[in-house]
Amino acid sequence: MKLPPDLRQELPAIARRAPVVLGLNTAVALLMWHFMEHRRLDEQLVNVHAIGVTSWLLIDVGRFVFGQPGSPDRMGHGWRKLLFLAFGIVTGYIAGTLVSDAYSGRSTWALLRQAPDAFLSLAGLSLLIGSAIVYFFYTRGELQYHRAQAEAARREALETQLKLLESQLEPHMLFNTLANLRALIALDPPRAQAMLDRMIAFLRATLNASRTELHPLRLEFERLADYLELMRIRMGDRLATRLELPPACAGLPVPPLLLQPLVENAIKHGLEPCVDGGRVEVSAALDGDRLVLRVRDTGVGLPHPTPAADGDGFGLDQVRRRLSTMYGGRATLRLVPADDAAGGTLAEIRLPLSPTPPEA
Repeated sequence: MKLPPDLRQELPAIARRAPVVLGLNTAVALLMWHFMEHRRLDEQLVNVHAIGVTSWLLIDVGRFVFGQPGSPDRMGHGWRKLLFLAFGIVTGYIAGTLVSDAYSGRSTWALLRQAPDAFLSLAGLSLLIGSAIVYFFYTRGELQYHRAQAEAARREALETQLKLLESQLEPHMLFNTLANLRALIALDPPRAQAMLDRMIAFLRATLNASRTELHPLRLEFERLADYLELMRIRMGDRLATRLELPPACAGLPVPPLLLQPLVENAIKHGLEPCVDGGRVEVSAALDGDRLVLRVRDTGVGLPHPTPAADGDGFGLDQVRRRLSTMYGGRATLRLVPADDAAGGTLAEIRLPLSPTPPEA
């Protein structure tokens, strides 16, 4: 018989639970033997283990065969789960009692006619134990169910917010580029046409990337190269660029359009005010369990007084909010003066290698 794949994956966990079940059964059997002197210890052990193990297997294994695949514990939810657990307990009690009677040579059902009080005491104790098992499985499963529902709602809200932020960011970039293109058409039509061709390629790549929540860092750098090429057509020799992406970082996942607002900010506020322009450098590096992304320019530097470390402006605000939405407090963005003779500004992002927070 071929086992369901999810049951095969669960077998190690079921095996780990077996000693607990056997230990509890043994404790219950010893307790019942102490108060029910008419049964030998071996008979009581067989009785309790037959009922307990059968009920446990019907519930813990049967949920993968007869349960509801859509629920976290495969036992359904609400009244469906109660019915499933009740079925396991009742069926386990009947099957286990038949095994116990075969071992002892007695008939539990005959006890109902001969000594109703003794039968009711035995059945009541079994019901009490079964109810405890039902309560344990039910409450544990309900907790898992509500946790799964809350996690699904949180993820849906996170994805919706990210899509909203991206939908705000892309028109902002497009507006700036079109404004530059309009000015260039009158001054240099051939360069304007080249800029338009490059913008079409950039927007095509942007459309593809906007359909995903994350993409490899190498794609982010490829889109930056297209964007910088657009800016180079407009600025000419006033703009120099350098992109540094180590192979170890190329495949790491990042949100689309994460770096482009920082590059745009560096050009608009750092280089354009300079008569001679300057250089924009974008780099990636690993620092322990963090990915460090830097956008540095050699422009005019930060205004005085220096703004808050998180910076201001639409693009920086969007990057800040996207980092908060995707990574919570585990990602940071800082905007500081560059610490070398060339001057300018450094924007640095530090984020975990994976957006999924570690299990608590």
